[in-house]
Amino acid sequence: MDLTAVAAIGIIVMVVLLFMGMNIGIAMFFIGFGGYFVVRGWDSAIAILRTIPFTKASDYSFTVIPLFVLMGQFAFHSGLSEGLFGAADKWLGQFRGGLSMATIAACAGFAAICGSTAATAATMGVVALPEMRKYGYKDSLSTGSIAAGGTLGILIPPSTSFIIYGIVATQSIGRLFAAGIVPGIFLALCYITAVVIQMKIKPELAPGTVKYGWKVRFTSLKGTIGMVVLFLAVIGGMFVGIFTANEAAAMGAFLSMCFMIVMRKFTIRRFIQCLEETVRTSSMVMLILVGAYVMGAFLAITKMPMKLADFVTGLGLSPALILLCILVLYVFLGCIMDSLAMVMLTVPIFLPIIEGLGFDLIWYGVLMTMVMETGLITPPVGMNVYVVAGVVKDVPLPTIFKGVFPFIIAIFFAILIVALFPQLSLWLPNLIYGPA
Repeated sequence: MDLTAVAAIGIIVMVVLLFMGMNIGIAMFFIGFGGYFVVRGWDSAIAILRTIPFTKASDYSFTVIPLFVLMGQFAFHSGLSEGLFGAADKWLGQFRGGLSMATIAACAGFAAICGSTAATAATMGVVALPEMRKYGYKDSLSTGSIAAGGTLGILIPPSTSFIIYGIVATQSIGRLFAAGIVPGIFLALCYITAVVIQMKIKPELAPGTVKYGWKVRFTSLKGTIGMVVLFLAVIGGMFVGIFTANEAAAMGAFLSMCFMIVMRKFTIRRFIQCLEETVRTSSMVMLILVGAYVMGAFLAITKMPMKLADFVTGLGLSPALILLCILVLYVFLGCIMDSLAMVMLTVPIFLPIIEGLGFDLIWYGVLMTMVMETGLITPPVGMNVYVVAGVVKDVPLPTIFKGVFPFIIAIFFAILIVALFPQLSLWLPNLIYGPA
């Protein structure tokens, strides 16, 4: 049988397994091992089984994952989010819909020390929703802004998505982190603009709230000190060359634990909970990584990605149109698949195409991550919507999905701008690290 046909059958079987509910890492591992057995025989398949899991799981570069996850867990439990939301409220709460704007701004700040969409959405759901309800905000606006703001967790560094993409695509994690900052801020501003437009169209969604004096506003900035210190120490340390990515992650985990102690949120029980969540999340990521590498070894011997790249580039279509088709596919995949699974599954297939078209891989990583963000708030999966629904159990899912719709429009607009103007994502990494 033709090797390309074997690869295609393997991918189809894997998609069927995913729809049946099998874990994405196990599915990729099973198909990769089985495909290698079909193509090269039992001895070669066993050799892959002996080498890839150990060599990849013991790779030093992967230690950055559990360390950044641990940093996010400590930050999540330290209460830094309350200070961020308080400061944003003092500066934006005076406007109609200001608490929704403050929620998005606080999500952007918390994303800079967390790196997790689910943790960002869950934390802001607990902190911001009671305040918005107290002032009479409609549930659709309040839950929609929390779910949308949570998506910033995988765009503003440190981002787990960027880490995984950087490892798989052999790109600099530092450059990817730098590339995500400006688009992340721009997307947050687009979300805030979406709130402003909603207030113009339906002012009954939210009232105006209390106007604070300048003294209160500047005093509230003390609540952001922890976030600023963590961001400058971790991300800034990477940018100026003091830390490698692994060292920066370790420093971030240590400092966030210190903040947890200083803010009197540290308990043995909470510390153990942070470690347990870190082990659980890291194990899930590592399983997916190992499965993806086994799957990648199978695809490599079939040469399916390279043949697909040659086929696509030989169609005579413009590079922009091919890129558009890939991004549209990501939108649909985002509706049925977790963002991390999408990175591991699609990057080995699409990367040769993107390289063949001459696109910058750092810019593509940012664009791909932004498109994946839409999957976090679109049905039927919409992970952030389900996270918010879990926090706010008395709000039905249709109400939350209705609330996120204006933000979906905002994120598509942001994607269009970043796609048309690559320097929005490339300017900062080129400034810090020099042209690639």
